[in-house]
Amino acid sequence: MKVVIALNTAWNLVNFRAGLIRALVANGYEVVAVAPNDEYAPRLAELGCRFVALPMDNKGTHPGRDLLLFFRFLNLLRRERPDMFLGYTVKPNVYGSLAAHVLGIPVVNNIAGLGAVFIRDNWLTRLVRLLYKTALSRSRHVFFQNDEDMRLFVEQGLVASDKVSRLPGSGVDLSTFRYAPMLPLENRTFHFLLAARLLWDKGVGEYVEAARMVRRKYPTAKFQLLGFLDVQNPTTVSSAQMDDWVKEGVVEYLGVADDVKPYLVAADCVVLPSYREGVPRSLLEAAAIGRPIVTTDAAGCRDAVEDGVNGLLCQVGDADDLADKLLRMIAMTPEDRELMGQAGRRKMELEFDEKIVIRRYLEVIKGLRSSI
Repeated sequence: MKVVIALNTAWNLVNFRAGLIRALVANGYEVVAVAPNDEYAPRLAELGCRFVALPMDNKGTHPGRDLLLFFRFLNLLRRERPDMFLGYTVKPNVYGSLAAHVLGIPVVNNIAGLGAVFIRDNWLTRLVRLLYKTALSRSRHVFFQNDEDMRLFVEQGLVASDKVSRLPGSGVDLSTFRYAPMLPLENRTFHFLLAARLLWDKGVGEYVEAARMVRRKYPTAKFQLLGFLDVQNPTTVSSAQMDDWVKEGVVEYLGVADDVKPYLVAADCVVLPSYREGVPRSLLEAAAIGRPIVTTDAAGCRDAVEDGVNGLLCQVGDADDLADKLLRMIAMTPEDRELMGQAGRRKMELEFDEKIVIRRYLEVIKGLRSSI
C-alpha cells in the first residue's frame, strides 16, 4: 500500500514526522514524502521513504500560483497513484486534498495549528475558511492537535463532527528527549530560552520587552532566542531587527540548530509567549527534558502546561504579565523549579508520548485500508 505524506517543507518532515514515517515503513507501507526541496530533503532517505520535490509558495495568496500548485499535486498524485494521501500544513491540506479528491484517493488531514490568518478576522481568514471547508468536505478523517481548533472547525461547519478526533500535538520522542536534572546555578546566570520560528505571532516582541523589564532587577539574566529568521511568513522577525536587539544587549541570538537538546538542557526555563498554536513541539520537548515553562494562556499552548504545576501561564500579548511570570520563575527555589520539571516529564509520559500519535494514525489508516 502506497501512502503520500505532504508538508510545506522537508525540514518539517524530518523534524516533526520522522517517527510516523518510520512506523509506516515498518508496517509495510511504501511512503512517498512530498515537499519543496531544501537542505533537509536528502535526510528523508534515511527514514526509508522516497522524496518527491514539489515547488510551493507556502505563504503567498496569489490565485494563479495556488491554482498551479493544485495542478502540480494533481499531476504528482496521478503519476504516483497512492492508496492514501496524508496532508499537513495549509497548502498541502487544501490543494493536495482537492487534487486527491478529484482522483478518488482517500485523504487524512492533520490541522496542526491555525496560524496567523485565524488570529485575525479579515478577507484572508474568510477565504482560508472557505478553502478548508471545500478541501475537508470529502476527507475520510481530520486530526486536530487541540480541542479548541477542533471545536472551531466543527462549529463553523468546516468539517463534519463524525470525521474528527484530537491528537496530543505531534507528540514527543521520549527516548530522544530524556529527563535531565536542572543544572546548578552556582557561578552562572539564570537562562531563559525561546526556541521557535522567530515570528511576531510567536510573541517574540513581548519576550524582548519582558527581558528589558526583568533585566532591570536581574541585569545578568540571559534571554536567548533559537530559531529561523527571515522565513517566508508575513509576521517574520527580520535579521536587521534581531541585530538591533543583540547590539542593545537585551537578548542573545543562538542561530539555528538541528539538535535543540543541548540548548534545552542548558536552560533554566523555556518560554513561548505565542498567540496561538496547535500544540508547540518546543514546549513538549522542553517538558520531556524536565524544564519548567512559561507560555501563554492560548489555544495549544495551555495544553502543554498545567499552571503552577509544570510551568506558568501568562496573558496573550501582555509583556508586563510575561515579565511578572519570568520574575516569579527566577524567585522560585531550585528545588521548586526541579519539581516543576519533573511534573512536566510525567505529563509528557502520560499524555504526549509520540507513540500515542503513531498508534492513532495506524489505526485510522488500517481502518480505511480495509474499506478501500
